[in-house]
Parts: sequence; structure tokens; C-alpha cells
Amino acid sequence: MLSDRAAIEKAPKGTVIIRAHGILQEDYDFIRECGHEIVDATCPFVLKIHKIVKEAAENNSFVVIVGDKNHPEVQGIKSCAGEHCVVIASEEEVENCAKMCNEAPKEVVIVSQTTFNYNKFQYLVEIFQKKGYNDSVVNTICNATEERQTAARELAQKADVMIVIGGKHSSNTRKLYEICSSECANTYFIQTLDDLHLELPKSVRLVGITAGASTPNNIIEEVQNYVRINF
Repeated sequence: MLSDRAAIEKAPKGTVIIRAHGILQEDYDFIRECGHEIVDATCPFVLKIHKIVKEAAENNSFVVIVGDKNHPEVQGIKSCAGEHCVVIASEEEVENCAKMCNEAPKEVVIVSQTTFNYNKFQYLVEIFQKKGYNDSVVNTICNATEERQTAARELAQKADVMIVIGGKHSSNTRKLYEICSSECANTYFIQTLDDLHLELPKSVRLVGITAGASTPNNIIEEVQNYVRINF
């Protein structure tokens, strides 16, 4: 939710740019009601989810969002999903929300945060399906995210060491780190070259490098060049 609505209400009329993650529906409506012009830069993949859950809410469906409940993208999606909605990210939470699904007035609609771990999403969906919830499952993970995760997993399976580059608070980068760590024990999460402190044995033959979607190319190139020269 907007941290200072009073300031926005009193501010001179201007242009408000909505971030790629999107914002809460009530915040969007408030900004518009205050007379500000809105430039909506919400990612098209996120807007697609907003549309899906809004339609589900209109049909009185129960919406399950697979993702991080504290992530701004998920909070924005949830704000569009109506009264019957829950956010889950683990097997335990699937079990806990089963009762709510049973009490749902109509069908259950399952969507995902765009940057969620694809394999984990599939796993959680399978649990729902085993419980009989096959009504509507929509894989809303961004194609680029899915491809990046698949490539990172394949590289990590071959590498002796994996380096994941990106912001510590970036959801898609954290997912890459989670995936690479599951495949390669020697996985390192760095933000810039300054964070890279490796002393590798001569037996290391392959160092894999992957990066989050928003990581600047110059940072990736610096790490690549350093690894080529030193290892």
C-alpha cells in the first residue's frame, strides 16, 4: 500500500509511472482519483495475471496464487483477486489451504508469480491435482524466466562452480540461486565483481555464470572476464 497517501493527494497534478511489478489495485485507483496522469509500466505478463484473477473474482472463483506473499508483484495480484484468495509457496501451505478450497463457492483458479521457480510450481500444482483441484491451472511464469531457469539448471549440473549475479532482493535472481544450489554445491551469489572472493583448486574445470534479468551487462562482462583470466 502507498506509504504516504496524504502527500500524493496534496502533490501538484503530474505523471505517476507504475513500476514493472505493478501496484495494489486500490493504490492505482487512488492515484487516478487524485487527478494524476498514470503511465502504467507494469510488465505485460503481470497485467495478464491481473486480468485472469479479476475474471476469476467476477465468477466468484477461489484464487490460489503461487508465490512470495511479501513480493510487491504478488501483493498487486492479490489485490485484484477478490475475497476468496490465498497465496502459497510451499507444500505445507498447499495442505493448509485445502480446506479453504473445499469451501470455495465455485472452481479453483491457480496462477503463479511470474518469477517463481518453474519446477516448484509444477510440483505444488501436482499436489493440488492429486487432491482433485483440476479446474483451472494457468502457468503464468514469464517465458524468459522459465528459459533462464532451465538454462541455469542445465549449466549447474555440469559446472564445478556456479556464480549467480544479481541483486540480493531480486526475486528472479534468488530463484536462480536456489536452482543452481540444488544442482551444484559450490554456488555463489554476488551482486558485483567486488563480492567475488574465490580460491578455487586446480581441479576445477568449469565455472558457470548466470545472472538475474535486471543485472547490467557490464557487471556480467566484468565477472566473465575476471573468471577467464584467473581461472
